[in-house]
Formats: sequence, structure tokens, C-alpha cells
Amino acid sequence: MAPRNWIAVASAEHARRGRDHKPLGFMQVGHGKLGPLKRVAAGDRVAYYAPATVFGGTDKLQSFVSIGIVQPGAPYEADMGNGFVPCRLDVAYAASRETPIAPLLEQLAFIENPKQWGYKFRFGLFDVSDADMMLIARAMEADLKALAL
Repeated sequence: MAPRNWIAVASAEHARRGRDHKPLGFMQVGHGKLGPLKRVAAGDRVAYYAPATVFGGTDKLQSFVSIGIVQPGAPYEADMGNGFVPCRLDVAYAASRETPIAPLLEQLAFIENPKQWGYKFRFGLFDVSDADMMLIARAMEADLKALAL
């Protein structure tokens, strides 16, 4: 089965925490819910979109902050303290730069109405075409080889 491409939504602070985690990055979605992660498989690509810098923030960062490939393994729990035990998947993030979405709005096929483009991101995790993922990866100046693109 061909790899799928996903957009995950989180604050930049949370997405960067997953991207920068060592020795391997991770992804969490929906405040650590397991259900959405069950749709994602090893070899799938994921790009994180951040509407704001911090969770609940009102700044309009509106940028893609990380992009990578999901690694083999089932979702697992990680104790982050204070009773928060979210589910995660391991991700090998590619070298890239954070980039705003605004210049891409007219080109992304998953944006059905550029005037109401933010609607799709309310779902927290959704799949996109290979062409859209390639467009995002190129805009981020991502390592296309590392992403198998």
C-alpha cells in the first residue's frame, strides 16, 4: 500500500517538542488521543501545521513547522507528568525550515475555499495528496530524499 500524507495540527511549541525530541521525534494529535493515530501507518508522511506559537495562543503564526516520516511501531503512551499520558508515534523528521501557509493557499488542493481556508484544520489530522505534500515540502525546503519524495 502506498504511503499516505497527513497534516497534523498543533501549536508550534508542541510540534517543535516532537520534532526536536532525541533520539527520535514523535507525533501526538488531538491532545494525545489514540484514535487518530490508528489511521496513520509506518512510512506515511506527516507535516505539522501550527496556527499559533503556544497552545491557546492568539498570535497568528499560521506556519508549517515540521515534516517527516512515521516510523514502524504501534502507538505508545508517554508519561509527560502531572497525570498527562498521551499516545504517540515515532517520526523521523527531515531537515526543513518553518514556512508560512499564506503563499501556498491558492495552490493547495485540500483548500476548497481560500477565503475560508482555516476550516479544514479544525479536524486536527487529515490526509492530503502527494502533490500537496510535495508542495509543502518544497516550500519548507525539506530534504525530499529523506521524505521519499
